[in-house]
Amino acid sequence: VQLQASGGGLVQAGGSLRLSCATSGIAFSVLGMGWYRQAPGKQRELVARISVDRTATYIDSVKGRFTISRDNAKNTLYLQMNSLKPVDTAVYYCNAARRDGGAVFGSWGQGTEVTVSS
Repeated sequence: VQLQASGGGLVQAGGSLRLSCATSGIAFSVLGMGWYRQAPGKQRELVARISVDRTATYIDSVKGRFTISRDNAKNTLYLQMNSLKPVDTAVYYCNAARRDGGAVFGSWGQGTEVTVSS
């Protein structure tokens, strides 16, 4: 299982970033997939999930600002993040995500760091 997130960086509040997660060793097209994040001193949380039929769900704090998408041909997951806020600062990870929000795989990869300055 390989889950390689990329695209993070330092951005000012109000800016945008697009995260990508290249996967291998998993049956990507038949799995619900999710973006998780872990802010300093906090537990990792599921931010957005996309089902096999491309139904997307989000936590309230990112609704209307983040968009999750998937490319099954490339086994890649995306997260478009707009109107970023300092509270979005975290390390972002992808994983297969169950309907209850739990991650499927124990291997998380390195994640990609997002820092939003005020």
